[in-house]
This record gives sequence, C-alpha cells and structure tokens, in this order.
Amino acid sequence: MLSILPLATAIASAAAAGPLRTDRLIFPLNPQHNHASCIVALPHGDLLACWYRGSGERTADDVAILGSRLRKGRTRWTEPFVLANTPGFPDCNPCMIVDRKSVLWLFWPVILNNEWESALLRYQTSSDYQRGAGAPRWTGGGVVLLKPGQEFTDGVQANLAKSWQPFAAKASPADQAKLKEYLTDRTRAAGDKLRMRLGWMPRPRPVQFNDGRLFLPLYSDLFDFSLIAFSDDDGRTWRVSAPIVGPGNVQPSLARRKDGTLVAFFRDNGPPPQRVLISESIDHGLTWTRPEDTVLPDPGAGVEIVVLRSGKWVLINNDTESERDSLALTVSDDEGRTWSRKCHLEHDVDPGEHGSYSYPSIIQASDGLIHITYTYTPNGATRTKLGPGKSIKHVTINEAWLAANAAPLR
Repeated sequence: MLSILPLATAIASAAAAGPLRTDRLIFPLNPQHNHASCIVALPHGDLLACWYRGSGERTADDVAILGSRLRKGRTRWTEPFVLANTPGFPDCNPCMIVDRKSVLWLFWPVILNNEWESALLRYQTSSDYQRGAGAPRWTGGGVVLLKPGQEFTDGVQANLAKSWQPFAAKASPADQAKLKEYLTDRTRAAGDKLRMRLGWMPRPRPVQFNDGRLFLPLYSDLFDFSLIAFSDDDGRTWRVSAPIVGPGNVQPSLARRKDGTLVAFFRDNGPPPQRVLISESIDHGLTWTRPEDTVLPDPGAGVEIVVLRSGKWVLINNDTESERDSLALTVSDDEGRTWSRKCHLEHDVDPGEHGSYSYPSIIQASDGLIHITYTYTPNGATRTKLGPGKSIKHVTINEAWLAANAAPLR
C-alpha cells in the first residue's frame, strides 16, 4: 500500500495523539539504478531528497545526483531534477545538511577510475534553496581535501591486524592466507599519501551540534573502516579524526548523548556474526573506541540513527544477517546502550520473490513528524501491480505510530 493518509492531513495532525503513517514513492518505478537517498527538512517546511541514478554504480559513467522537493502541505514530490553531474564520471552516495547558518550542503564522491578507492569527495553549498521547484542555486563548491597523517598510519598499523584476529583464528588456511595478503596491502596503503587521502566517501547524513562543530561521517572501501571529518569554521577547513579501525565497520551514523559522548553506528562489512557495530568518542570526535558488535543484526547494508525530541534513539536498518527484504526501526530508551522495541516498515515473509529495501535516511522535522527515505525495489506481488524498476520511497510516521507498532525485542 503506497498511501495510507494524505500528507497534508498528516502534517495537520502532527501533534495528534493517534498513530499516523503515510507511504509514497518520490517518483514512479524507474528502470535505472536509483539508490542511496538522503532527506532534509528545509527551514520553511519543505522537504528535499537526493539520491543517485544511472545505469549502474561506480562502473557506470552516466551516474548523476538527482533531487526532488515535497512542498509543505503538498502530497506529491516534484519531478526529479539534477543536483550534481560530473560528465563522464560516476557521482554516488550523496548526503545533505542544513547547517546552523541555514546553508544547504550537498556532499558526494566522484569516482575517478570506476573503483571506490578512487573517490574524490566533493561538495556544493547554497543559501538560495527554498524554491518552488528545481535545483538550489549553488553559490559555492569544491573538493573536501583530507590529509590523514602519521596518526592515521600508526593507528592502522597498531590496530588493523588485531581487529581481525578473532576471525583469523577460526578461518581456514586458505582464508588465513587471503587475510594476511589483505592486511599486508592495507597496512602498506596506510603509509601511502595518495591511497590514504583518496577514497573517503559519505553515506549517512552529516550532523552539527550546538557548539557548531560540523561532523561528516566517512568510510573507505579500500580500508574497510571509517573516520570522521569535522570542521570548526563552517566548512572552510576540514580535519579528520583518528581512524576508527575495525573489521569492516563502514558508513558511520552519529548521535550524541546528553553527557557529550559521541556514538557511531556502522554497517557490518566484516566477518560473522553480522551485526551493527558501535564505537564511542569522549573527546568530541577526535579518537574512538574499537568498534564492537551490538545485538542488532545487519547484512552489510546501510544504517542510520536519529535522536528524537522525546529522547528516544531510533536506528533504522535491514534487521537480517543476509538479505535486504526487511527494514526495521529499533528503539532505545537509554541513548543506544540497549534496545527495547522494534517495528517494521517493510517485511517480506510470504513465499515468492522478495523485494529489497535499503540505505535508509531518517530525520525528525520541526513539526515532530519523522521522515524516512530508502531505496525501494518492490517484491514480486507489488511488481505485478506497478511494473518493474526501482524508486526512492518516502515514509512519514509520528511517535504515536512508533509506540503503537514497536514490539518488545525477543
């Protein structure tokens, strides 16, 4: 079901006590690859979404960043428009933020040689983005130049092999040999200026807290771990944290506890068990604890965290160990230390061809509504009704719906 309530009614009822949910596609099912969305709420009440579209991913040179708007009180998203397009190169994994000065930022990687490790991190900024239709008027832009130094090299050399030891101890001799070769190459790469400065990509949205530091979570497909870029001068210059070295902890999503601790949640690209990983920083993002497994399953797919105004933390991800046919919201009442309840936005359990629902983005707007976007590839039954293709799905809920539908974790 793609529409439960008209969005205008949803917005008017945001403060109502009753559960509320709407589902809609941002655009009709499209034959190209549409993936990796991000959603932001604009100051005047509109929503802006972005994603990438093309004939593939990093290997397809026609991939561009598209966007669409949902005007306040409207029920339909605008026709998609181009946000960024580097001719002859793939543009992938976009994310956005409206910063404390009401400047809109778009970050994305341009893939230089059709391999993820060649990613060049770019950005565009706009103060003229609250338009009726079409793309923002970009007034700034360039490349985010990152310069990991000796601390990065030392951190990788000290921790990368250690993080893989539990897996190595149980691996077959053939896998142990492959792992040794992998670790030797990555440790060497950590001392090579070009390899450690290129390849850093965003996925979850950036965050900015009251003190003004702008955080841009990043990961590397080459190193298969993460770091956090940050700026204390509103994006004029960028520094990087110490590397967050672990066995496949990528695509970090950030939240902050009331005591100031930063918490990062990661997609699991590493060995079994497949779990959302977690790391913490008590020095404002400069250094991070070694990533550890949580109890939450993850099949190697995107995760994102949001802190609601009620104080609840909600993590959205594919809650399986191998598939993307189930998309869940999991609730924490103690700032991500434990997880108490869960409900599903998508959950294919019936026989037949299952769909794929992945790479979610989640925010809470100023009116209290929670907005979620994700890559939507329908299951067999839905495809029979709507036809083939992919879209970006937009789901709106309120906290009453979450409370009514989230069941205790078993």
